[in-house]
Amino acid sequence: MAKDLYTFFIDESCHIEHDGFPAMCIGSIKVPDSKMSEYKETIKSIKKRYGILHEIKWNTISNTHLDMYKELIDCFFDSEMEFRCVLVTYKDRLENNSFNNGSHDNFYYKMIYYSLYNPYAYDYSSNVSYRVFLDIKDTHGKQKLNKVNQVFSNKFHNQSPFVSFQNIRSHESQFIQLVDIFIGAIGYKAREMDKIPTSSFAKKEIISYLEKKSGYTLNEGTDPSEKKFNIFNHQPKKNNEQ
Repeated sequence: MAKDLYTFFIDESCHIEHDGFPAMCIGSIKVPDSKMSEYKETIKSIKKRYGILHEIKWNTISNTHLDMYKELIDCFFDSEMEFRCVLVTYKDRLENNSFNNGSHDNFYYKMIYYSLYNPYAYDYSSNVSYRVFLDIKDTHGKQKLNKVNQVFSNKFHNQSPFVSFQNIRSHESQFIQLVDIFIGAIGYKAREMDKIPTSSFAKKEIISYLEKKSGYTLNEGTDPSEKKFNIFNHQPKKNNEQ
């Protein structure tokens, strides 16, 4: 019997250790390969109708194309795509925290792991295979993926359902661009940027629309078994907590 094949597209926001931001977010969208071409063309057609042929990103959102972003959100919720992210609040507590064994890289690997591993919502049986594409952020991308691949190989005793890990640039993937919008909105809300009087109207509208469509508040976690729009809210302990 042929296996069901899915692809995860991963992006990250504010993941640098000392970037001054109190929260970070790593997210993924899971796409069934049987629908990959259809969804890709749908996203591209939505962008094209608004005259957008280039990469879309959370940082460049403006009022001009607000309706386009809402259509893209509708596209996601009307599809079989699934989103999951790890939201890390109080990022300043990570240094020397026991969870990351004193290493931000160790913590980073774990966050990628948890963005892909959710036994409450995902199938890891022998009937399923997963590919993973991660947006390239630095020259250590291949090393990071090799590390995560090894973790899953150990986890599943050399029979991991994750069959390949590969770096890709965000402008090459419509799905990574969609992840960027989602984690951008979640991180913006988590940092309480939406409460600043001069904050972007368009970004606040997108946050509100995502909350309406998902039924969740973006700076809070969801039920672990939530499949469509899952947020794992991780709050590191203070360094003096045991």
